[in-house]
Amino acid sequence: MKVLELLDEIEEILADTPRFPPLSQRANIDTRDIMGIIEHIRIELPEEIQQAQWIKSERTRILNQAKDEYEAILKDAQQQAEALIENDDITLKAKTRADELLRVAEANVKEMKMSTYDYIDGILFGFQEKMEHLNARYFVDMFNDLEKTFGSVNATLADNRNEIKEMAYRTQMESD
Repeated sequence: MKVLELLDEIEEILADTPRFPPLSQRANIDTRDIMGIIEHIRIELPEEIQQAQWIKSERTRILNQAKDEYEAILKDAQQQAEALIENDDITLKAKTRADELLRVAEANVKEMKMSTYDYIDGILFGFQEKMEHLNARYFVDMFNDLEKTFGSVNATLADNRNEIKEMAYRTQMESD
């Protein structure tokens, strides 16, 4: 899944970030906050992914069950029709009954499909709301934390550069 790959990439970048030499007492990047957010996302995602997989398998199961019932009803209707074909008077009645059974079976299958679609749509809607909630809850916090961390890193880098420039200036002044 793309989200998990992106999380792995962020984690790898943070793990591979070079540490500054101990030129000052300034703190390096504190990755614990970012790692904590990533861990929260990892904890939340599997439940949602499992729920989506369950929905998919449940949909397939319900559709297969509806198909099996449709085929059983159709087979039963055909068997009844074949048994009645032997007599001419009964043949017309059997054909009428078979057509009626077929219409009822098709109506039942259509009704079952529509109920299944409504059921699955309800589950997907709940899943969609949950994902929007997770996005609103974690993305904004993660973005703000990242922005804060990058600002802190930038400030540390600027301070370190100023310190190096000052040290270079002092060194040059000592040699003059």
